[in-house]
Amino acid sequence: MAFSKEARRAKIARGIRGKISGTAERPRLSVFRSNKEIYAQLIDDVTGTTLAAASSRDKEFSRSGTKIEQSKAVGTLLADKAKAKGIEVVVFDRNGFLYHGRVKSLAEGAREGGLQF
Repeated sequence: MAFSKEARRAKIARGIRGKISGTAERPRLSVFRSNKEIYAQLIDDVTGTTLAAASSRDKEFSRSGTKIEQSKAVGTLLADKAKAKGIEVVVFDRNGFLYHGRVKSLAEGAREGGLQF
């Protein structure tokens, strides 16, 4: 029987998470994409804490442009928050989503903001 979309994404995400892990020096940049919004977090998996987060729902975020343009802006916003905390290198976790469209745009925005991965 075929997987549902959610089960397929969860299976892919488990495979990705089995290979990567975030530390305090090199946290995991986790992306979640819903139909309307996009969320990104920098996570230290050793202690289980979120070091920085940004989303398209933040108050300091301007909601103009297409969803792809908004995703790029979320990436640069997260990069600015990470720079303020002294984080420059991250591990990218696409969380089971395909690396194109909004996920790719967020990654490009984070790279332009100064994060390396």
